[in-house]
Amino acid sequence: MKKLHLFLLSLLSGILLSLAWPARGFPGLLFVGLIPLLILEDYIFNHKEKFIKFSVLFYSYPAFVVWNVLTTWWIVNSTGVGAALAILINAVFMAVIFNLFHFSRKKLNNDLAAYTALICYWIAFEYLHLNWSLNWPWLNLGNGFAASTKWIQWYEFTGAEGGSLWVLAVNVLLFVFLKQVGRQKSGIGNQHPASSIQHPASGIWYLVSATLLIVLPIIFSLILYSNYHETKNPVKVVVVQPNIDPYNEQYEIPPSEVIGKIMRLAGPKTDSTTNFLVAPESAIQESMWENNMNTFASLHLLKDVLRKYPDLNIIIGGSTFRMFEKGDPLSVTARKFTNSPGYYDAYNAGIMLNSRDPLQLYHKSKLTPGVESLPSFWGLHLLEKFAIDLGGTVGSIGTDEVRKVYTTVKTVPVSASICYESIFGEFFATFVKNGAQVMFIITNDGWWGNTAGHRQHFSFAPLRAIETRRDIARSANTGISAFIDQRGDIIQRTQYWEPAVLKGTLNYNTKMTFYVLHGDFIARAAAVIGGLLFVLSWVFHFMKKRKISY
Repeated sequence: MKKLHLFLLSLLSGILLSLAWPARGFPGLLFVGLIPLLILEDYIFNHKEKFIKFSVLFYSYPAFVVWNVLTTWWIVNSTGVGAALAILINAVFMAVIFNLFHFSRKKLNNDLAAYTALICYWIAFEYLHLNWSLNWPWLNLGNGFAASTKWIQWYEFTGAEGGSLWVLAVNVLLFVFLKQVGRQKSGIGNQHPASSIQHPASGIWYLVSATLLIVLPIIFSLILYSNYHETKNPVKVVVVQPNIDPYNEQYEIPPSEVIGKIMRLAGPKTDSTTNFLVAPESAIQESMWENNMNTFASLHLLKDVLRKYPDLNIIIGGSTFRMFEKGDPLSVTARKFTNSPGYYDAYNAGIMLNSRDPLQLYHKSKLTPGVESLPSFWGLHLLEKFAIDLGGTVGSIGTDEVRKVYTTVKTVPVSASICYESIFGEFFATFVKNGAQVMFIITNDGWWGNTAGHRQHFSFAPLRAIETRRDIARSANTGISAFIDQRGDIIQRTQYWEPAVLKGTLNYNTKMTFYVLHGDFIARAAAVIGGLLFVLSWVFHFMKKRKISY
């Protein structure tokens, strides 16, 4: 095999993974998307004398660049430099994972352990992407089934990481089958003494195993889907999509005009029986100080609506600030006033208003890297000046430690996840674990234009509905707004880039799914097992260097 062939195999993997991605791809391609990379790695493994130390990293890197470019190129609509960095750096992370697998395969001298390491390393990498400050879980493999929710109803037990395990295991089984078939055709016996393949006939069992591993979860999911029926527990909701251009309007027009537009849309659909009126992220761009929230015009206009409908609960997004009082401990995101002493924090907030309770605030806590957060370790807070400006509050913003559940008037407790937070399964599930019986997503997807970006973001919401078995109302400033039921079915939706309003009835649910109770247990187990295999790889590496027999 020539080195050009290895490069072409790498490109093929990137193309297959891209063609599988939602919202318009075919997810079945995920089951074969990594096979060209596995062939590439196997060739390098068996011809070590032809390659340098990091050849697997170099040859796998094009695959991950292609995958990242073809699926997330739309980031360029907001920032060209940021898009290039996100794509190239994330591809490096993925290539490093593949190279670590290659390292472990060489050192462990056992294919079963090595391919287990690959699965565990990859899932642990996805778990890292869900939990560190440079988080970017957009391309976690389990998200690839977002547009085929009838296949993955069992996410209520495993979450999306179960889908990642599914994809990786099938790819490995199919690769081993193809490898065995290739050996049989070439008349070559088993060359690797520690391989789990011991007999030519065993190859067919890898194909059978892979087929069953694909088919059985889908059959189980279809059974779950057909037998899942929501209990009728009605909650009446009005969702507004004001469609204010985030580049040219949202941060320029007076806040009173924004509220006026929202209410002109919502007014004809709102009545005394409406439980919730939901408006999008950052709808209020009045600079509201939490030290005295009662002085701001936007909130007074909304309170006028509550006087007309005293049983209504309003959820809306806004930018808020909090000044630290003298003696208060400063947060890591505290900012110094430019022309006066003192410090303050800035927030992307979800605001709940009703006629009974004090105003309730939740601060967005899974932040968009490069826009709302920059690494604060190793003195990297100096990077604040390079934060991407998408309007509103720029630079690292404050967060909440607790996933807030809002108390309501004459209806059930609910929560509002803000924009990017809806990508994080375990994080989203914590709102439900804390008592939310209906979930809302408020977002602003207009930054990405009419591209796959806003469609992908929308397609991930049904995953959260299945994982938590909660109805979801989604309010997007510039699309797509929707009602989603507990099976992940889209009941109503708007079109992109048009003012719209939806009125519908959701059902609240009090039951907790296995995933809500236990979160990303698959990822945590993979991290532990992968860590042990990684340490063992290094132990064997040093033992070999010292020529110790084992």
